[in-house]
Amino acid sequence: QTANQALLSGVDLQCYENNHAHRTEEMDMEQLLVRRGQPFSVVLQCTDHIPRLPDHQLNLILHLGKNNEVVLKVSDSEQDHGKWWFSQRNAQGEVMLTLHSPADAPVGLYSMTVVLLSADGQLLEQTKSQTFYLLFNPWCKDDSVYLPSEELLQEYILNENGILYQGSWDDITTVPWNFGQFEKDVVDICFEVLDNSPAALKNSEMDIANRGSPVYVSRTITAMVNANDDRGVVSGRWDGEYSDGVAPTRWTGSVPILRRWSEGGGQRVRYGQCWVFTGVACTVLRCLGIPTRCITNYSSAHNTDANISVDYLFNDQLENVSEGRKDSIWNYHCWVESWMKRDDLPEGFDGWQVLDPTPLERSDGVFCCGPCPVHAVKEGEVGLKYDTPFVFSEVNADLIFWIVHPDGERIQVSQNSKVIGRNISTKSVYGDFREDITANYKHPEGSMKEREVYKKAGRQVGQKNKDPGQLELFIKHAPAIHGTDFDVIIEVYNSGREDTDAQLTVTSNAITYNSIHRCFTINSKISLPQFIAHEEVLRLQYDHYGACVSEHHMIRVTALLQLTNQDNIILQEINIPLKMPALHIKIIGKAIVSHKLTAHISFTNPLPVSLQGGVFTVEGAGLTEAIEIKTQYIEPGQAVTVKFSFKPTRAGLRKLLVDFDSDRLRDVKGEATVIVRTKMQNRNAVPEI
Repeated sequence: QTANQALLSGVDLQCYENNHAHRTEEMDMEQLLVRRGQPFSVVLQCTDHIPRLPDHQLNLILHLGKNNEVVLKVSDSEQDHGKWWFSQRNAQGEVMLTLHSPADAPVGLYSMTVVLLSADGQLLEQTKSQTFYLLFNPWCKDDSVYLPSEELLQEYILNENGILYQGSWDDITTVPWNFGQFEKDVVDICFEVLDNSPAALKNSEMDIANRGSPVYVSRTITAMVNANDDRGVVSGRWDGEYSDGVAPTRWTGSVPILRRWSEGGGQRVRYGQCWVFTGVACTVLRCLGIPTRCITNYSSAHNTDANISVDYLFNDQLENVSEGRKDSIWNYHCWVESWMKRDDLPEGFDGWQVLDPTPLERSDGVFCCGPCPVHAVKEGEVGLKYDTPFVFSEVNADLIFWIVHPDGERIQVSQNSKVIGRNISTKSVYGDFREDITANYKHPEGSMKEREVYKKAGRQVGQKNKDPGQLELFIKHAPAIHGTDFDVIIEVYNSGREDTDAQLTVTSNAITYNSIHRCFTINSKISLPQFIAHEEVLRLQYDHYGACVSEHHMIRVTALLQLTNQDNIILQEINIPLKMPALHIKIIGKAIVSHKLTAHISFTNPLPVSLQGGVFTVEGAGLTEAIEIKTQYIEPGQAVTVKFSFKPTRAGLRKLLVDFDSDRLRDVKGEATVIVRTKMQNRNAVPEI
């Protein structure tokens, strides 16, 4: 055969058919995206006639890695179990090549070349190399991320919209989130994140070899989503100073964050907090094919000294006097769970694994956490990897209050084993409502089994609660609407046999989800006749709390009652969420792919002060990329409406998410659901130009 008699004219990757069969058609139709352990077929096109045995033989060569570091020759028969192989069928002027990948093959970007050899093994010609992505396959029973439920896979792999739970355990709020794992270029960015990990940059061949393991890949992603140690995606910030970036509350989805990181050459995106890290991690893991869901743990312990208790130290004025790195309880904390087998652990710990991408504590020297089996947390198996003691204390630590007297003496006031790890929540697979999964993490509070698990986890439980005596303390409040003044009532009741005197200290604090900013404190000496209720009414005025309340719109009132000349102390706390205004969204027009729709977004300023620097951010997977609409001055009580137009890009049930942000009011959200059709229902309708 001479050079001018080339037999091979090219390879048709059959992206449409393959992507459809591998459930990746939403990602792309121009690029081949297949899942491991499931065959796919490509067509070798020939110029004149089909290469035939024994004169010719076909070989398939795969390269993997940025610089094609790993080379795989694909066998032409299924002799080696667990290796790539292909079969061929001849047709008119074409050869159908069906490739079979092992169910534990490394995920990543492969390039494929078809090579034509002569009977004696001489290279005659080869096709131009073409690329495809190989992803995890939770539909394949031999894959270690196999999840045998189509219903669950529809949510945990294929749903691009989700709900993140915020607020506090007694007032749960929701924030819609656009995961957008099938939006344009997102799959490329997900692999770019993996390629920028320290392990990949140090030794890419070893990193590629490990990419067959969801344990390795998911742990790498939790480290890479935060930008604390490496070329990670999001930089965390908790102090309210976001002027050199984007406030964490302004994000409504992962795609703008991932795109900004990629377009900036791997520069960290400012700023995120736990739900942002969680949303981004969920996008990346779902995109790669690992079933993943977002979790919120209420009253989540952040334990800095691994003693499985959270210690709060106060002085007599109820001022926190903990020194150094303080233990703390966050109103809520978010992480993700991913579904996988744990072949690296004893039997019984497959299934959901905790992965926490928020940079809290170092694990193996790096800020990452997990995968930690949820079942290991429930059973107190804190010796199993990864990071099980930390996760155990997040949901199970005891809360201990101490009073430190001026001479340094510490008095333990109370120990409570029931306040930490409440209402652990995730979005239901059956709709936009909450599923409580606390029972996956712990046995019922106070049960014998729960006490046993505590002991196993290395904690002797000795309840040291002192008898509070005859005094009872309650905190109540009127409806609290952001921008208005409202009352908080502290009620003390003496059910004892004698009159008594006491000192009442009340603090009001504006809290973020993980810290406290003091607004004011009042101290009063009170006399408590027996069988009489004493009431103190606090008027919380917007003039006072408006300046110090954070973007999380939550006020915590703490009351401490101390009997005169005694160490007997009662402590009560209440979180008061400030009700926020809603954004109203109206969609005008018929929702059809590539046809124009208009959204009207209306908002009324509820505050007694004017708002400046207002920005509406709008985005929605399959509807529109993130768009910002700026507004001028908004007077107290003023209603504003903004309009914007967009053309949906993909059919199906879609969500448009809107955030409003300004100097004095942040984190105002709204959403609208849109059903997008592929074409006009009415045949006589004239398409819009």
